[in-house]
Amino acid sequence: MSSRINLPFEEPVAELEIKLKELEVFSNEQDIDVSHEIKNMKLKIEETRNKIYSNLSAWQKVQVARHPDRPYTMDYIQIMTTDFVEIHGDRIHRDDRAIIGGFAKIDGRKVMIFGSQKGRDTKSNVECNFGCAHPEGYRKALRLMKLADKFGIPIISLIDTKGAYAGLESEERHIAEAIAVNLRESFNIKVPIICIIIGEGGSGGALGIGIGNRILILEHAYYSVISPEGCAAILWKDRAYSDKAAEALKITGPDLIHLKLADEVIPEPKGGAHTNPREASDNIKRVLLKHLDELSAMSKEELLKDRYDKFRAMGEFEGEVE
Repeated sequence: MSSRINLPFEEPVAELEIKLKELEVFSNEQDIDVSHEIKNMKLKIEETRNKIYSNLSAWQKVQVARHPDRPYTMDYIQIMTTDFVEIHGDRIHRDDRAIIGGFAKIDGRKVMIFGSQKGRDTKSNVECNFGCAHPEGYRKALRLMKLADKFGIPIISLIDTKGAYAGLESEERHIAEAIAVNLRESFNIKVPIICIIIGEGGSGGALGIGIGNRILILEHAYYSVISPEGCAAILWKDRAYSDKAAEALKITGPDLIHLKLADEVIPEPKGGAHTNPREASDNIKRVLLKHLDELSAMSKEELLKDRYDKFRAMGEFEGEVE
């Protein structure tokens, strides 16, 4: 992880941390015991952080979801799993590093785990195209799903992308068709599929690996048909209204649960998953295994019907006919 980066709304915490540092330096240099003041300052920092993170707006949660230190798919794979064997390529064009995955074990249970991958610096971001997959990325994901189906292994999909890559190369290699095929084929997979939004869940790029029996979302992640900036640019002709758009889009965990687009919100450490990736991973694993136990008790036919009914029910609304 890189050095700690504070988000705009974390400024009160950052100011207190500076004062704490000054107290510690003063204590060391002057050889004066200010341990009581230091303890109180640490408590105040914790209280301030808890207060801020207990009342985040939708736009602030989007900022947390995009935090450069936030754990990515490979971080969770390394912490949660053992015996990970990565599978490369789509057997048609190339290996798209924007989606990574392979066989692994979670507490001794065999799974197929894959997901979106972003980079930490310029080199790794270029390598994985900032987490925006090309068509071959989605075809690789489909290849992994079919392998899991063949061997009767549950599928875990970790979603963290602002969207599929929309450049010329993607269009030339049929990005829309690749995503559409994934949507269709995901409904024919006869093993449990659990999708977890760990950061950004943007547009069809997220949905291309987002068809599952369970849709879980981290506390400070978001899932949306369009980014708040894109929505603001369309509706208000000004990206400055991104915060207003984020509220209107209903893209955070509680709203998604209310709209029946997600099944459970997974809690994060106070301050976001990036402050304690181990705790975040433990929270994910606990909820994941609970749902995996429930789905593993279903027959193949029940799994298919459960997944189909789930997505058919989305978008239902009540109204009066005039």
